[in-house]
Amino acid sequence: MAEQSPITHVLLDMDGVLVHEHEPLQGAAAFIDALYERQMPFMVLTNNSIYTPRDLSARLGRSGLNVPEKRIWTSALATARFLDDQRPNGTAHVLGEAGLTTALHEAGYIMVETDPDYVVLGETRNYSFNAITQAIQLINDGARFIATNPDASGPSPTGMLPATGAVAALITKATGVDPYFVGKPNPLMMRSALNAMDAHSENTLMVGDRMDTDIVSGLEAGMRTVLVLSGSTKRSEVDRFPFRPGRVVDSIAALDLATLSAG
Repeated sequence: MAEQSPITHVLLDMDGVLVHEHEPLQGAAAFIDALYERQMPFMVLTNNSIYTPRDLSARLGRSGLNVPEKRIWTSALATARFLDDQRPNGTAHVLGEAGLTTALHEAGYIMVETDPDYVVLGETRNYSFNAITQAIQLINDGARFIATNPDASGPSPTGMLPATGAVAALITKATGVDPYFVGKPNPLMMRSALNAMDAHSENTLMVGDRMDTDIVSGLEAGMRTVLVLSGSTKRSEVDRFPFRPGRVVDSIAALDLATLSAG
């Protein structure tokens, strides 16, 4: 990194980098404070589409992290921006929570029950057989299939839960139609986050805890990458992948902004 241009912007994955469930991870608060001190723009990313940025800002605040909602970018926001670019003021039938429906409403989309332009699948804790059946029927009738992210499972205090990718697979099996996934590892989500903070990839650092989402999408979007081992990936797993992060560190506490911003 020392031979490259200085870092001027930072993208941070949320879970596994800054927090685990509701507990802040080592160095997270200090790193956020250092970003403010250096007036370095940053964005916190998450594939979770359940919550609005305001919800997530409050959650991080309860963990002692000062992250305003304008510095949070979710797969729901990326999906809404993508649909607005593709088909402005369209219609959607949504399986998801407030984070997704709010983002789509703010993008000018109308939620409908019949003849939608898109069926949009997001994260929810209340998937129902009837709702999935309706989505399948709408897709079979010609609606385009979009999903916020491909994560097949997610953590909870009681263990792993099925997530968007798992439900998308069920719908695909029934319809024969694959969804277009907007969230990580699609670099589209990274580029939309870069656009949201007017950043350039060559001067932006992506910090994440997953090789198969954070690091690969950061690399494909042209950013420099750091893998932290405070989340989903163990050091022994890194060499299994055909690509490598720029650096591997135990936690965000090991990152020195002074060194990064010096180039």
